[in-house]
Amino acid sequence: MSERRAHTPRVGVPPENSRQLLVKLCWMLVWMVYLAYPISDLFGRHNVPKTVFGWIMLAVFLGCYVSLIIRRQVSGTANTWDRRQGVALAAMYLASIATSVVLDANWLALFTYTAVATGIVLPQRIASVGVVVVVATQVGLGLASDIDHTGLAGMALGGLLGGFAMTGLQQLVRTMAELREARQAVAALAASDERLRLARDLHDLLGHSLSLITLKTELTARFMDQERYEEARSQVDDIEKVSRQALVDVREAIGGYRRPKLAVELAAARTALSAADIAIDAPLSLADPRPGLGAEEEGALGWALREGITNVVRHSGATQCRIRLIEDHAPDGRLGRVLTLEIADNGTGGGKQARHGVPGNGLTGLSERLALADGSLDAGPDSGKHGFVLRATVPLRAVQTPVQQPAAGTVQE
Repeated sequence: MSERRAHTPRVGVPPENSRQLLVKLCWMLVWMVYLAYPISDLFGRHNVPKTVFGWIMLAVFLGCYVSLIIRRQVSGTANTWDRRQGVALAAMYLASIATSVVLDANWLALFTYTAVATGIVLPQRIASVGVVVVVATQVGLGLASDIDHTGLAGMALGGLLGGFAMTGLQQLVRTMAELREARQAVAALAASDERLRLARDLHDLLGHSLSLITLKTELTARFMDQERYEEARSQVDDIEKVSRQALVDVREAIGGYRRPKLAVELAAARTALSAADIAIDAPLSLADPRPGLGAEEEGALGWALREGITNVVRHSGATQCRIRLIEDHAPDGRLGRVLTLEIADNGTGGGKQARHGVPGNGLTGLSERLALADGSLDAGPDSGKHGFVLRATVPLRAVQTPVQQPAAGTVQE
C-alpha cells in the first residue's frame, strides 16, 4: 500500500489511522462555520435568561449533531439505525424550533444542519420525507418572523439540497458496502471452485492409479506365494511405472493449479490499483484469449503482471499505470511471433535497487520464470520520461489453420 493511499480516507469505510480520522473530522466540521449567525446573536442582543437558554440549546444541538455525524460517518455504520439516533435527531429538531421561537430568525440556520442530519440518519425509505418536514418547519417559522424572504428562500434551498444530497450519499455508501461484500463473496467462491477443481482432478488422477497399484500388489503377493518370481517381478515393474506416472500427473495438476491466469491477474491488478488510488490505463480487451499463447507462457506473463503491479503499488509512488499486451515479430530475425506485456508508471522508478540498475529479488525470480518459458524480461526507468517500465516477452506458438477440403467433384491440379 502506497503512503499516499494510507493517508487518504475512503467514503463509507472506517478510518484506518489517526490521520484519516483527522481528515474526515475536518471535512465534517468545516461546515460549522454557518453557526456564526446564531452564535453572534448571543452577544449583547438578549437578556440574561434568553442568552443562557441560547447557549444551553446550542450546546445540546452541537452535541447531538456531532455525535450523529461522527458515529455514522467516521465509524462507517451507515446501515445501522437505533433508538438513540432517533432521540438525538428529535432533540436537534426541537432545539431548532425552540431557539427560533424564543430568540430570533438567526436561529433558523439550525434547521439546515437538522435537514442534513435527517438525510444521513433516517432509513432510506423515509429520509426524503423527513428532510421535507424539517425544511417546511423552517419555512413556516421564517414566514411567521420578520426575516427577509430572499434569505429564507436561500436557507430553505440549502436545507433541501443538503438533506437530499446526504440521502443520496448514504445510498451510495450502502451500495459501495454491498459491492465490497459481493467482491469478497466472488473471491471466496472462486477460491472454493478452484479447490473443488483440484480435488476433482486429484481424484480422477489418483483413483485409477491407486486402484491399479492395489490390484497389482495383490497379484504380486499371489505370484510370490506360488514362487512365480518372474511374473512377480514383472508386476513390480508395472507398479513402479504406474506410480511414477501418477507422480508426474499430480505434479502437472498442482502446477496448473498454481499457474496464474492472465485474465485473473488483470482483474486483480485493477482491484489493487484502484485500492491504491492509482489510475489504470488498460483496455478491457487485454483479458481476451490470445491465439498461440500456451499455458506455460501465459503463466509466466501472469507472474510478470503480478510482480509488476506489486512494485507499482508498494514502491513507485505513482499516480498512473499503463498496461499493454503487444504482439509483434520475434526480435533478432528469429522466426515466429512474440507477445510482450508492458507495465509503465509515472512514479519514481520502481524502488531504490531498480533505480540504480540492480534487480531486486522479485525481478530476478521473474527473469528465471520467463527463461523457463523461453521468454525475456526488460525492466528499468522509462527513457526520456519520469517513471518505470517493465516488459515481459514470451513466444507465441504457431496457430494451426484447418486445411479446407476440396468440394466434391473438384479437380485439383
